[in-house]
Amino acid sequence: MFHKIKNVLPKEDLIIEVEFENEVKKQYDIKKIISKWKVFEDLKDKELFFKVKVDQGGYGIIWNENIDLSCEEIWQNGIIIKE
Repeated sequence: MFHKIKNVLPKEDLIIEVEFENEVKKQYDIKKIISKWKVFEDLKDKELFFKVKVDQGGYGIIWNENIDLSCEEIWQNGIIIKE
């Protein structure tokens, strides 16, 4: 089962807030994957980082044709935001 994404909001310090279709909201720190995967280093550019959007279908988020992140990565490794 996929946890489809409804909305994504970029925050300062390379943090994104993601709302899933089941209304759960999670925070995900991009800095963790920048250190693991070289392709994500381009997200240190604030202008690019803030261009994040939900991909078609809600199965992930994208910044450009080369950088994306799956909904399941965010679901598994994001931190639930308590409201």
